[in-house]
Amino acid sequence: MKNNKQDAALRGGHLGSRRAILKSLGAAGLVTAASGLVLPAHVLAQLTDDKPEAQPRQGGRIRVATNSSSTRDTLDPAKASLSTDYVRMYMVYSGLTQFNRELGADLALAETIESDNQQDWHITLRSGVTFHDGKSLTPQDVVYSLMRHKDPDVTSRVAPIAAQFEEVVVTGERSLRIMLKAPNADLPVMLASSNFCVVADGTTDFSRTANGTGPYQLKEFSAGVRTIGVRNPNFWKPGKPYLDEIELVGIADESSRVNALLSGDIQMVLAVDPRSTKRVKRSGTCDVMQTESSLYTNLVMRQDAYPTNNPDFVMAIKYMTDRELIKRALFRGYATIANDHPVAPSHKYFHHELPQRPYDIDRAKFHLKKAGMNGLRVPIFASPVATGSVDMAALMQLSGIEAGVHLGINRVPADGYWSNHWMKHPLGFGNINPRVSLDELFSLFFKSDAPWNESGWQNQQFDQLLLAARGEGDDAKRKQMYWDMQELIHQHCGIGIPVFMNLIDGYDKRVKGIFPIPTGGLMGYSFAEHVWLDA
Repeated sequence: MKNNKQDAALRGGHLGSRRAILKSLGAAGLVTAASGLVLPAHVLAQLTDDKPEAQPRQGGRIRVATNSSSTRDTLDPAKASLSTDYVRMYMVYSGLTQFNRELGADLALAETIESDNQQDWHITLRSGVTFHDGKSLTPQDVVYSLMRHKDPDVTSRVAPIAAQFEEVVVTGERSLRIMLKAPNADLPVMLASSNFCVVADGTTDFSRTANGTGPYQLKEFSAGVRTIGVRNPNFWKPGKPYLDEIELVGIADESSRVNALLSGDIQMVLAVDPRSTKRVKRSGTCDVMQTESSLYTNLVMRQDAYPTNNPDFVMAIKYMTDRELIKRALFRGYATIANDHPVAPSHKYFHHELPQRPYDIDRAKFHLKKAGMNGLRVPIFASPVATGSVDMAALMQLSGIEAGVHLGINRVPADGYWSNHWMKHPLGFGNINPRVSLDELFSLFFKSDAPWNESGWQNQQFDQLLLAARGEGDDAKRKQMYWDMQELIHQHCGIGIPVFMNLIDGYDKRVKGIFPIPTGGLMGYSFAEHVWLDA
């Protein structure tokens, strides 16, 4: 049995090769594991057979556009909920760990993370790390940053995750201890979330300022307008970041984002539509990067409203979903077929034996008749900000006509969709970013008391399995629990997931240092510390 004291940041990803293991261990020049392995970065590069890239250049400024921005934009990691927020957090702050390209997590502000039982975690912080105002990073900062998520007044987006913290206490000059209420092997990966970025002890005002340890210092912030960060000369990763300044904006309309990229006004854009990829490539000055991921746009069928509270109506909608057509027509093949649960085939706990739900109009008719809802008229809410939802709604409308239900499409603007419409109607769409940890994914979106339980689904068996899986040390048993949870969602939850979308980012070819990180677009939203400009 593997020693649990080996670098806990390895957990949660695919570790099928020595290269993957070594890359997961690497962090800012040194590899440190509780097993005693300590290797310099240049030795690590030789072992992983990485080919050296062109030498990064210092200097330059870029503008970057995501697909969402609103007056609710925030500088508080606890409240980050949209793509622009995630990018902003990773620009200004750092976490104890950070996501890597192997669906795992590397050590970041944490120099080591150790546990004998996956419940009692011991963390040693890096030395010499300072906040933007010059204050040294201390364990007290981390304790404050983690425990504030448990304060109801903070209204943290990851409060269900933080509820697992029994206590977080300082144990030394650079050390702290996290005691969980029950074992959870996913903790190191979960701590890589942008919501768990570290803020200075006692910080309560996030309205206009942000004092972090990240690669960029905040120069300007205007919610719904723009964010400007300037290079942090004292960043804890030597030599990084490379750019002098980054301006971050939100452009909801995809064609406008692409036009801004091709005109040279923007140098990196999030969420390029597959139909725009040829146009971008033909430009000669720009290109696209594709990243396979577990990102999905889902049909939300509220379990507490008519008619979606009828299980036969929900099942009819699921059988009316033509996944192959959605993959081909909407995403030009830049997608993977899903099966009405949120775990992608690339995940090690994916339930590959669960039969794929087919497109079957006859079965849809059967369930509509059983529900007594033939000829029913139902509005379906969609918005450009939920990627592909408007076109999905149109395809669902056509299938509905054939099955015997009339879906009227209510297309609403991107601005304000998440606060005014998401989870507010019987039938609408969500858009969920990739999560490496299934415990985090299920806890945030499917547990009965989850704040983002989109369909209002209540399933006691699912909740019990979720809690049991956290502390299960036997990987085979844990896998079976996650399989059972996927089956429960597939069969009973008011969520329809047709495909997992590949992430497509557009970029000016002068921007270098780009590589895919499956947890999100723009390198898992963490591009800021990596990219440089070959002007």
